[in-house]
Amino acid sequence: MKIRPLGIEGAWEITPQQHGDPRGLFMEWYRFDRLAEAVGHPLRLAQGNLSVSARGVVRGIHFADVPPGQAKYVTCVRGAVLDVVVDLRVGSPTFGRWEGVRLDEVDRRAVYLSEGLGHGFCALTDDATLSYLCSTTYNPTGEHAVHPLDPELGIEWPVEEPQLSARDAAAPSLARARETGLLPEHATCRSYVASLGPDGMPQSAGN
Repeated sequence: MKIRPLGIEGAWEITPQQHGDPRGLFMEWYRFDRLAEAVGHPLRLAQGNLSVSARGVVRGIHFADVPPGQAKYVTCVRGAVLDVVVDLRVGSPTFGRWEGVRLDEVDRRAVYLSEGLGHGFCALTDDATLSYLCSTTYNPTGEHAVHPLDPELGIEWPVEEPQLSARDAAAPSLARARETGLLPEHATCRSYVASLGPDGMPQSAGN
């Protein structure tokens, strides 16, 4: 597989090598050692999620409090989506920037995003199915969202009328989230990621 860093620190695009013949195909869609080599530590596998969305659905922009945050390894196993990473880390050189990667059942790419980054996607097909590997389990009190249609973010969603959940439609703007202290700090995120050991868990100063 090929692992390419995106323009936002802490985000990577992974392109697997597919082996096909008349029977079908085989590929390695996740390799902990290859990913760890690229990002500097293994991804701790704490939870796996699957989401199915109708064409035109936009989900996000979601993020979690740091620490511990929630790193994600995302791939599309059916259909196609525009997967979006947003830098929500206050103090980051790329704060407020977004980058999109098409994930589909043809190239079968994946996206890895580290703790503190925001994530969202737009379903380009019906029954677009995403698989997530997550570094922490779901914590409703530590999960937040920024409005995906915020003009300040300026995300170019490839649909005329995005379908949003009630939660996402009520999410604050980037500016409001920053004013209220909801967003993670870049320095805190970098320090937390640097503390992750060979098991993907934070190491205490005595270790």
